[in-house]
Amino acid sequence: MKKVFFAVSLFLLIAGCKKSIDKIKENAVVSAMTDGQWGITKFVNNGNNITFEYTNFKFQFYSNNTVDAFKNGTIEKTGTWYGDATKMTIDSNFPNSIFPLNLINGTWQIENNSWTYVVASQKSGADTRSMRLEKL
Repeated sequence: MKKVFFAVSLFLLIAGCKKSIDKIKENAVVSAMTDGQWGITKFVNNGNNITFEYTNFKFQFYSNNTVDAFKNGTIEKTGTWYGDATKMTIDSNFPNSIFPLNLINGTWQIENNSWTYVVASQKSGADTRSMRLEKL
């Protein structure tokens, strides 16, 4: 009986630690993303470099999982975002957006990152995209 109690207690402790570690990772992602504005410094859509389409855009991420896309200093569109540190993904959605913001919608796989940049890629149907976000 003591062995069963010990095993269950150990399992609950480990599960609780994993949840705590996941929460710490999630908080770090939110903290990094919401501290300052970001710009797209590289965007490739199906092999075509279209970075110039994002030259006048800046993005401000908020801890309530919303994001504002500023174009020339004015909010162009508000969307949502969610970062998953465990899966190394960022989901973004700018509802009813038009080109080029609509290309940002979807789940992005983070390939490389630091506190000041994120390199991510996305496969959406036959489309393949990659982008680099940098803190401004």
